[in-house]
Amino acid sequence: MIFALVGGMLFTNAQEKTKGDYVKVGDLIQATLYHDNGAVSQEGFYTKQGKLQGVWTSFDQEGNKTAEAHYENGEKTGKWFFWQDNNILKEVDYDNSKITAVNTWKIQGERMVSSN
Repeated sequence: MIFALVGGMLFTNAQEKTKGDYVKVGDLIQATLYHDNGAVSQEGFYTKQGKLQGVWTSFDQEGNKTAEAHYENGEKTGKWFFWQDNNILKEVDYDNSKITAVNTWKIQGERMVSSN
């Protein structure tokens, strides 16, 4: 269940960071957070109550996508993806902030093969 911990750390830390841009978009606040080198660290939305909402995307310091998460009023939901350096993609399904399934995919040439 390392993904519960990792997923929580990747995206809830966005609430603790102060280095970023925040823009009101309708009823939401769009956040763009940055690494110390100025590269985008995370992008996503907050509700007016400060809860994570919709798609949140994380990037490494070189701009490579490392994770994509989905929130509904602060609850983890739907499919989350974690890209790893060794051509591995972790797919984690959430329902009401609880993990319901984990799949591991390995990129082999032009296709992805399940490692489960």
